[in-house]
Amino acid sequence: MIGILILTHGDLGLQFIKTGKLIGLNSDEAVLALSIDPADSPDSVREMVAQAIKRVSRGDGVLILTDLFGGTPTNLSLSFLEQGKVEVVTGLNLPMMIKAINARGDHDLPALAKLASEAGKENIYRAEEVLRHRLSKRDSGDDDS
Repeated sequence: MIGILILTHGDLGLQFIKTGKLIGLNSDEAVLALSIDPADSPDSVREMVAQAIKRVSRGDGVLILTDLFGGTPTNLSLSFLEQGKVEVVTGLNLPMMIKAINARGDHDLPALAKLASEAGKENIYRAEEVLRHRLSKRDSGDDDS
């Protein structure tokens, strides 16, 4: 099983897991959220991340999901990148996390990282555009419903 480590600013990762349990996580086994405080010393945070990776690792690699590219959680996680062992995907959103956790039994680590990234991107919409498209389909008689 691929371990999932969620590294975020503040308690964002913990809230993602809590919310995910409400709406569709299959399991939170080998899933851990770690809050990174930029005020902590880099060495102590790096050690915390190393220990967290060990805690979630089950032998099939660890996927690290971070909230913001260029932020402290992502920057720290990049030092743990190791082909086939640790992957990092940034831009965390709820669909990304749920897809990664629920699909990890069916994919190897690189494929899961790609799937998580795609799920995150595919679930970003500008609501006005979606609604306008649906209304225009309805008005033209192309509505499937």
